[in-house]
Amino acid sequence: MDLDWREVQRLHVAPSLHHPSITATPHLHNVTSVAFDTNQELLWVGTHEGRISSYCGTELQKYTAYRGHNDAVRQIQFNDRGIISLSKNSVHFSNRRGLCQFDLKDSKMKDLTGMTFGNRGTSEIIAGGLQENLLRINLDRGTVVNEVPWSRDEKILVMKRAQRFICCGTDKGSVSLLDMSSLQCIKKLPAHLGPIADIDTQNNVLLTCGYSPRPHNLGHLDPLVQVFDLRTYRPLPPIPFHSGAKFVRMHPKMANTAIVIAQSGQFHMVDIANPAAATLFHAQLSYLGVNAIDLAPSGDALALADAESTVQVWGNPEKIRFSEFAAPVEWQDIPAPHPTIDINDMNTPLNTIGMPYYRETLLSAWPSHMVFNVGRPPAKIDPDILSTIKPGGYVPFPKRTRRYQIDASGGNNKLTAPQFLSEKKKNEQRASGDFDAEFSEDRSTRRLFDIPKMYRKLEIKYSKFGVDDFDFEFFNKTKYSGLETHITNSYSNSLLQLYKYTALFRNLALEHTATACLQEACLMCQLGFLFDMMEKAEGSNCQATNFLKTFSQLPNVHTLGLLEEDVAPGNQSFARMIETLNKFLLEKVSSDYKMFQASTSLPGVEEALGTSSTTHIRCVSCGTETSRKNMTFTTDFYYNKRTPQKKTPAQEFSNILKQSVGRENQTRGWCDKCHRYQSLVARKSVQRIPKVLMINANANSFESKSFWAKPGWLPTEVGISIEGGQFMCIQGDKLNNAANAGKYTVYELVGFVAEIKDDDERNSHLVSFIDVNKSKPDTTEPGWHVFNDFLVNSVPATEALDFIPTWKTPTVLCFQVKSPTNTFSTDWRQHLDTSILYTDHSDSHRPPYSPVLPQSPKPYQILTPDEAPHRGTLVALDAEFVTLHAEEVEARADGTRATIRPARQGLARVSVLRGEGELEGLPFIDDYIITRDTVVDYLTDYSGIHPGDLEVGRSTKALVPLKVAYKKLWILLNLGCIFVGHGLVKDFRTINIHIPQPQVVDTVLLFTLKNSFRKLSLRFLAYMLLNEKIQTMSHDSIEDARTALKLYRKWLEYTDAGVLEQVLSDINMRGREMGFKVPTALCAGVGGKAVEG
Repeated sequence: MDLDWREVQRLHVAPSLHHPSITATPHLHNVTSVAFDTNQELLWVGTHEGRISSYCGTELQKYTAYRGHNDAVRQIQFNDRGIISLSKNSVHFSNRRGLCQFDLKDSKMKDLTGMTFGNRGTSEIIAGGLQENLLRINLDRGTVVNEVPWSRDEKILVMKRAQRFICCGTDKGSVSLLDMSSLQCIKKLPAHLGPIADIDTQNNVLLTCGYSPRPHNLGHLDPLVQVFDLRTYRPLPPIPFHSGAKFVRMHPKMANTAIVIAQSGQFHMVDIANPAAATLFHAQLSYLGVNAIDLAPSGDALALADAESTVQVWGNPEKIRFSEFAAPVEWQDIPAPHPTIDINDMNTPLNTIGMPYYRETLLSAWPSHMVFNVGRPPAKIDPDILSTIKPGGYVPFPKRTRRYQIDASGGNNKLTAPQFLSEKKKNEQRASGDFDAEFSEDRSTRRLFDIPKMYRKLEIKYSKFGVDDFDFEFFNKTKYSGLETHITNSYSNSLLQLYKYTALFRNLALEHTATACLQEACLMCQLGFLFDMMEKAEGSNCQATNFLKTFSQLPNVHTLGLLEEDVAPGNQSFARMIETLNKFLLEKVSSDYKMFQASTSLPGVEEALGTSSTTHIRCVSCGTETSRKNMTFTTDFYYNKRTPQKKTPAQEFSNILKQSVGRENQTRGWCDKCHRYQSLVARKSVQRIPKVLMINANANSFESKSFWAKPGWLPTEVGISIEGGQFMCIQGDKLNNAANAGKYTVYELVGFVAEIKDDDERNSHLVSFIDVNKSKPDTTEPGWHVFNDFLVNSVPATEALDFIPTWKTPTVLCFQVKSPTNTFSTDWRQHLDTSILYTDHSDSHRPPYSPVLPQSPKPYQILTPDEAPHRGTLVALDAEFVTLHAEEVEARADGTRATIRPARQGLARVSVLRGEGELEGLPFIDDYIITRDTVVDYLTDYSGIHPGDLEVGRSTKALVPLKVAYKKLWILLNLGCIFVGHGLVKDFRTINIHIPQPQVVDTVLLFTLKNSFRKLSLRFLAYMLLNEKIQTMSHDSIEDARTALKLYRKWLEYTDAGVLEQVLSDINMRGREMGFKVPTALCAGVGGKAVEG
């Protein structure tokens, strides 16, 4: 390091004469923060009155100045778009020209002292201070997106970001290391006995300086600079500094060099490994000492600011610079002087001189009838560009048509939305045959480079009745259910379909779901619920609401970029996202399965999905070899680059798979024997291959896509064996010969996920191609089907395995061991754990620190084993919901309104009553659901739910997690119970469960009037048939379920007596007279008259 440092420039920052603090307490005005710009040759200065100024170069030429805050600027940070400044209760973001991007003031900002960038780079900051919370601020939106509680015992004074942590110096003398994602304290390092004055970190070294207590509560700067190793959390030998360290900085380019600065202006350049080798400097500052310092990103300049608003810049005058790779500073345009024109000059046009401001009409103004709009003239080409242009050859036309042709068929290559169900009922039309006719025409008329309609991205249209009015049946005539797309992160639908039709995976999920697992974040259970729902739906549309909700709440999905909300619209690469999601889900379900493994004859997850291998790492220099065992759940394809000089034979799929599994790579790493970084060679030996082989295609380059473009390159069967730790793979004729000899295990292709992307579109979407017959070997129906969200249709195998079109790219493939036993199993139903029905879980989920609130009397009585439900057991059900997301509506230019996304509701309460026996009508389930989402509307008038009823610590109700309530209903469903209720279709849809029609008794349908689309309300039916008045104040799910059960008993009574038609006719007649509304005065209903008659 160059030690010839001296003062290069001195700057006095003048105060604002209009600021009230100047006249009242002039000594308070000083520079409170200085910072070197990381992108440009600028030095930024913040003052006590909230002004921010910048100065360019070593001459400190003033560049910009603006008012950012109403009080002192405490810290300045930079990103590529501008500067972020922090004060006591605000965060200001401006570009480098001083234009404000946002000024954030929030009630949560009470006394901020520091900020640093978070785990999303320079797009977010973490701010904290003398307050009881940490704030995560999104710089793209200018909002506080998260608030994390902080300890009440200590306050944050300074914050710095390390490689793996956020380091916070506190007033108790310790440094807290926070996890970047959760902002939870991982380790607390005791550094000083008094408050922390400053910290800095680089690589894995942390430096701290602070105060030591003295008598009479007087603090004194500690003469030791503490040094810590962040890898081991252990202290290293401290750096002595007898003048008392006020500030400390690590050199950005020299890992072992630090700069320690005293209050008086004395500073040392110290070698951390050898503190005795120090160089002393002294800056002449005011008697009050140093207020703020900063070290340039290049390490060649140091700025010190004192209490008299003087800023000094130190460095080597011959080599000083602020940034290594500084971008040019954008200066304002200087207007050119007007040219001088001689009065006798007849050639220079007068319009070269601009016109002055005027208010009267000029004599040169043209009349309106002589002025015409001819359009904007083309922009002139830069002369420098024209001088370098050379005439070339023929340039092909980028379009696929000739210059004089227009595309006559491209505009008719989209799916036409079907009629809404309400419109079909009114017009008495049906959609059968329309879909097939459209696709038969599409296959015969489309061109090779056009995406078929069946594979294009689908959108759900919404009517005034919401998503329930959309005709999903139009897109699916098969018995295989599709998944809806109006849910966030529904890009995973294609992968979930692939998992579902992999028999071993599906059986494992349901075996685990049938156990007593109650883990809220268990994805294995959610997959089991989803798979069972899709099978029972038998072609009806489903939605993965509960799975995606659980998935989106996992802690690592944000950092991995697996949520659509974390990706900017138009920049999604769904191929990469689905491959990362595949790896994440397989690892997560493996951990879920191991946490609560069922006693079953099926193989475990690791045996079914995991590849067991050993990685041998050898040092190229000394030859030392180490080994470690690995368990991987996906295989990432690696393709050899083709060189045009060598004509190598085209590699088969089995060759690529073999080299990807046993890939040998070379990296640099630490060698314990050489005690230095060396070149390491890693080689993998495989011990066991799984029964299900999941492959990430990684076909994201032109070279990799060229492999798939070869016809028939993807085989439907491969042979795999392990010979001496080597992974062997064959296909085609070799497989037939080897399979007969029994040397290879045959794997068959179950299906794959493909990315569909048009050349002219930035966004893509995913579909899955699956051979559904792999799980049903005895069927004769077509095997290959395309699953395009809620569109499901059979396709020829040749079309499914064709990757010649450029718009189709494989992403995730699934091979499964070929065996006649790999079919959908129902054995899990024989050992279904029903203990949850006989246990009250309402109190087991309250945290121990929650306040003890007076519990309201429980209106339910848990089932006893003697009342065990069985097939045909009658139960009455009703549920209440709250709104979690309001409806998104777009106002069009013509005045109409279009629904972009319907309102999203969540389950708030579910009640299940005994439907038969001595205790008929007595609830055995009355669960209130714990919600961690923000409730937009409690719908109290319709749900009976009040604010606080769903919050742990405030509610007096029987609170359970959503999974507990859902699993109770799922067990009742699979035990064969019959559910009685009113309007159950919507309830089941919101709960996200599918009950087969034979197990549903819906009183809405039992009492439907002939030749009418009107659905009678439960309250009206109770008044007419039961002579009861319900829902007088608000809805109650127990009351509604009990009323529906009574109505069902009445229906059986009327049916047995043969008077049902007469009762319905009387209801229709009386209903028209009353407007189908219950009057205020209670009177006898029609049902009573009918029975008496």
